[in-house]
Amino acid sequence: MFLLSGETSLEQDARYLNCKWKQSAVTIAGGNHPGRNENQLAFPQGIDMVDQTIYIADWWNDRIGERQCQNNINRIMTEKNQLDHPTDVVFDKGNDCLIVCDCENRRIVRSFLKKENKKADEILISDIDCVNVTMDRNGSIYVSDSVNNEVKRWKRGEQNGVVVAGGHGQGDELNQLDNPTFIYVDHEYSLYVSDMNNHRVMKWFKYAEQGIVVAGGNGNGRRSNQLSYPEGVIVDRWGQVYVVDSLNYRVMRWNSAAKDGTLIAGGNGQGNQSNQFNAPSDIAFDCQGNLYISDCWNHRIQRFDIDI
Repeated sequence: MFLLSGETSLEQDARYLNCKWKQSAVTIAGGNHPGRNENQLAFPQGIDMVDQTIYIADWWNDRIGERQCQNNINRIMTEKNQLDHPTDVVFDKGNDCLIVCDCENRRIVRSFLKKENKKADEILISDIDCVNVTMDRNGSIYVSDSVNNEVKRWKRGEQNGVVVAGGHGQGDELNQLDNPTFIYVDHEYSLYVSDMNNHRVMKWFKYAEQGIVVAGGNGNGRRSNQLSYPEGVIVDRWGQVYVVDSLNYRVMRWNSAAKDGTLIAGGNGQGNQSNQFNAPSDIAFDCQGNLYISDCWNHRIQRFDIDI
């Protein structure tokens, strides 16, 4: 998560626990109608930010896109006919590659970046109803499965994954999930799950047999203690949970143990203006703390600059 250099941790805590973002975003990728050109997107889903480069699961175009924000370069990172409606992407720094949730092919794929010396892309996990993917700092891969209502983890070298959340059928009990989508693992290996059809975000501590609700969980609605089909989720170093509240067209932040969330972006109804979203899907931050949102049905990636 983002960190300002030259400040003490106490100063950082005081500033970031209450930080805000400018409410008018800048479009940094897409936004010029859905299409297949390098400067276009079509229903973008998951995103991952590395330094000033953002990787985009360009769902309808069956590809992964790259946007180099510093020099305004767009690139297509995957070969034609390689993917079928990818829903998420994670950059694996240790192996200089992308881990892709290849949804309609029901598999997780590793795609290496260096084309001039390119290793063959490889299938890491197959025969899984995958929706989203993430990694922890040890390189373990986590995959949400929307059919079996569970999240599994694969450690390096493992052939069979282990259920680490859900796996007790479809439902709204604390040991159940209902259409889990985006997932995030913090530095203590706690797993956060956007439990979409239960309109909540769940936290599963390492080795836990059930989760706890950390956002939403009060039915489908627009109140500050509710969510409507949550998707992207990310957690900062202070334990604050950021959630893409997709069908409320907003991004919310929950402080630790808070009963209500705080609006940080959107919330101005469905639309295509710079302060609006249309079915947003994922969230990322850069190292300066600027906020990036995959604005799916507007076919664009939006950046909200930090405004401390």
